[in-house]
Amino acid sequence: MEHALTGRRALVTGGASGIGRAVALALARDGADVAVTHLSHDATEVVAEIKETGRVAASFQVDLRRSWDVDTAVAGAAEALGGGIDILVSTVGGPVDRRKVPGMDDAHWHGVLDLNLSAAFYASRAALGFMPDGGRIVLIGAQAARSGGGTGMVAYTTAKAGIEGFARALALELGPRQITVNVVAPGFVSGTPLHAAHTPEPAQRAAIAASPLRRAGSVDDVAGAVLYLVSDAASFVTGTVLDVNGGAYYS
Repeated sequence: MEHALTGRRALVTGGASGIGRAVALALARDGADVAVTHLSHDATEVVAEIKETGRVAASFQVDLRRSWDVDTAVAGAAEALGGGIDILVSTVGGPVDRRKVPGMDDAHWHGVLDLNLSAAFYASRAALGFMPDGGRIVLIGAQAARSGGGTGMVAYTTAKAGIEGFARALALELGPRQITVNVVAPGFVSGTPLHAAHTPEPAQRAAIAASPLRRAGSVDDVAGAVLYLVSDAASFVTGTVLDVNGGAYYS
């Protein structure tokens, strides 16, 4: 059976865990060959699962805060995928830890922006060197970009708001090449390293209670939104933010 993404070549940053892993596997099941980047998480298992679908798989260990390393890894991914990248999904990010502004040093501020915003820029810039016209870029944002996030999340919220501005500007720039650029903005998603480390149990319960659907999101919910945005069905969708938050926050 022909799959919707057969023949497409995808790169997923942060593809060894959480949302990135779910996205990488969803792309492979829909027919794409997939390369993933990873840093602290082992990518052996996700690469094996991608190969089980019959697709090409590769992994590259890289610190996405270092532009020169990103350039090398993306070039390697393009080579492993047969010479090009049709789809980029940037999922790397996180708040590092919670710090209020009066106690926030420069290193924390720049570190959070680099991990979330600069990483997406570096990956996009490098991937565009291998992306044909008609490609797809999807960046993982956050509900916090518009809701303001929680206590101690100023740097993270600012970085994720920057992701939305970056996506809209890049969508305008790449429109003549028919390359779409969009953001998926998850709310509370259970089973991710981010929420496990930075969202206390009471806050998790409150997030579920605030959702009209009265449940947490899943990594597969986010992956499903990504699949739509990289599909032919979304060829006229660009520069937008797709909320995946169970109705907890309306943009």
